[in-house]
Amino acid sequence: MKAIQIDEYGGPEVLHFRDVLDPVAGPGEVVIDIAAGSINPADWKVREGQYSNADWITLPHIPGRDFSGVVRVVAPDVTDILPGDEVFGVTDQGYEGASAQAISMKASIIAKKPDSITHAESAAMALGGLTALVSMETARLDEGETILIHGGAGGVGSMAVQIAHNVGAHVIVTASAQNHDYVRGLGADDVIDYNSVDFAEICPPCDVVFDTVGGDVQARSCAVLKPGGRLVHIARGPKGFVPPDSVEILRPDVKRSRALLEKVALLVNMGALKPPQIKSFPLAEAAQAQELSKTGHVRGKVVLMMR
Repeated sequence: MKAIQIDEYGGPEVLHFRDVLDPVAGPGEVVIDIAAGSINPADWKVREGQYSNADWITLPHIPGRDFSGVVRVVAPDVTDILPGDEVFGVTDQGYEGASAQAISMKASIIAKKPDSITHAESAAMALGGLTALVSMETARLDEGETILIHGGAGGVGSMAVQIAHNVGAHVIVTASAQNHDYVRGLGADDVIDYNSVDFAEICPPCDVVFDTVGGDVQARSCAVLKPGGRLVHIARGPKGFVPPDSVEILRPDVKRSRALLEKVALLVNMGALKPPQIKSFPLAEAAQAQELSKTGHVRGKVVLMMR
């Protein structure tokens, strides 16, 4: 099969499009022919060596985390997934990635693809949907509360905007001017153009901040939280950042599980969660796709099409 591999850490030039051995299904596993896999910041961070000390990375390495495709083979002990099933999921640590035409996966952490969307859309929603869902649960967001979501036009942010809207919260989003209509269409009540104003000066007091950006944005977000407010983050704050005692800092633990993926699929099939906007590339152009993701200014998700 064709796959993207890195043999060493570095820039986009270390990504190689090549033939690799086809995966096989071990106990409890299935082999999935991947139709589409999305790009996440972790992909280019792994490529650059930012996780080089992690014991789950060995070189050569296939990047990629979330995917959608069709089951080809199931191990004899797998009875709840069948060949021909359309599934989506997120790779577990220690497994090769999804920037490939096929992958072997534990059957227990994949789920049936939502019926109402394409494989590209399903791949774009797997990790983003899981992360947004767990983050909003971690935030304990309730009806009538006010939440500020940073990076609301991105893959995770766009999912979080919809989930927060469905909860019945008042949703404020930071986004560039060209994305204001997009995030309003997802359910944002108010939008702040982070390029023209300082959100910390104009945002009303919030019960929750969801930070997908990190750095100085995270530190300045404390200023808009009410006493006892919750700051939920999936990106690192600035070095040495010490939050005030009046703010609760929460880091969501995004587990791989079929049950969580089934929640995402249910929301999609109910029409309560819409896929993000997608920019697609063929697998052979993974370097261009990763570099676009690295700009941090992608509306929705970047997706690799495998065939």
